[in-house]
Amino acid sequence: MIELAILGVLRESELHGYELKKRLREVMGPLSSVSFGSLYPALAKLEASGLVKAVDATTSTPMSVVPMTGALAGESAAFRAARRLATRGPRNKKVYGITEHGEARMAELISEPSDDERSFPLKLAFCRWCEPQVRLSLLRRRRQTLEDRLTERRRSLGARGERLDRYVRSLMEHDTESTELDIAWLDRLIEEETSA
Repeated sequence: MIELAILGVLRESELHGYELKKRLREVMGPLSSVSFGSLYPALAKLEASGLVKAVDATTSTPMSVVPMTGALAGESAAFRAARRLATRGPRNKKVYGITEHGEARMAELISEPSDDERSFPLKLAFCRWCEPQVRLSLLRRRRQTLEDRLTERRRSLGARGERLDRYVRSLMEHDTESTELDIAWLDRLIEEETSA
């Protein structure tokens, strides 16, 4: 999930690690925290795989503010410093962006058929970057999963209904009603997607 989350957020805009961490928290929800200890190794792995890259964070070349020294060693040091700064953002932080290969990988992750309670919202958050048939497939798969869950819940409630205490029964009814609302919501999204 962290791979998809990072790629999706970077698809929206280029960010340095701190801003990326903040956006991941917004996208993944307050209960899922991504620490710097997991973010930076994931970024390094994605960068090594060619899915993300360090991007130019400045509009002007840092060399333009470095005075020429006239000495080969000084010019060489200034050039190396300028190259390092070119991929750094505010306060010398590295800025990351997604590559074309990363965009393709993100679409691949969204189209994978495994949609659980944690991955579906994340996939949905970034599905606008996918082809319409991928979005439609994602919505239909989720609807089928919920329809299967609703059928099972109703069967279980019908078979055990009389033997359940009222609180357990109430929880099961609430889950059933929530699932029905989710299916109705998905039906609206599917209808909007097919009519677009």
